[in-house]
Amino acid sequence: MDIGFLAGKARTRLVGLFGAAESGKTSLLGAWYLLLGRDIGPDGMSFAGSLTLEGWENIAGSLRWNAMHGPAFPPHTSSGTGRHPGLLHLELQVHEVRHDILFADAPGEWFSRWAVRRDAEEAAGALWLSEASDVLIVVADSDALAGPRLGVARTNLVALLRRVGAERRGRPVALVWTKCDVKVDDQMQQAVTQAADLALGSYRTFSVSMHSAPGQDPHNRGQGLIELFEWALSVPETPFHRPAGREPERELLRHVGGVHA
Repeated sequence: MDIGFLAGKARTRLVGLFGAAESGKTSLLGAWYLLLGRDIGPDGMSFAGSLTLEGWENIAGSLRWNAMHGPAFPPHTSSGTGRHPGLLHLELQVHEVRHDILFADAPGEWFSRWAVRRDAEEAAGALWLSEASDVLIVVADSDALAGPRLGVARTNLVALLRRVGAERRGRPVALVWTKCDVKVDDQMQQAVTQAADLALGSYRTFSVSMHSAPGQDPHNRGQGLIELFEWALSVPETPFHRPAGREPERELLRHVGGVHA
């Protein structure tokens, strides 16, 4: 992988996904990749290459139909012992201009520990991502928030929202309800929204699902995936203060392509 080539180009945007384990972060990344492979995306945007095609294929392969079985969700992103998330690169052409984008695929266990204690040793990867990301996406798992452990899911999500709010420093943030085909109780939705309002202030809300909506185009595009993708790539960045002595952008380039299984 030619990291020097990427480093010598225009500034690279890093999109960080923050959410609990099994909340749909990796599936979201895989769905975006597969949609781009079918030339489905925001108007005027097309796939122009990647330095991490193997990494993309590792997470997207499970979502494809093949001769043996239908699509399934990608395997759980392992927490391992690393201190940096797996980073996936896309080069996109947008109205004749090329853009380099990086997406972070990090295990949910990191964020659960980071939400409770910012400087926890086992949450170092989440802290690094919070310092390096240009755009932050907080994932609310509809399935967990409607399931038998909904109280725990809510408590963990509220803690994560508070941590992201404390670390945000003016950057663009979205609250994304994954698996939105699962109905979440109105009171739960209201509780999460109120927590996000208090923790984040201004933010965008999206609802996404891998499953098409009733009556949708038979060529499955899921729900809300393109809208979120367009926002993540086009929302204006806000200059923010980085911790003294750290150079997360330089570190970032050293870790491109390290995708978790």
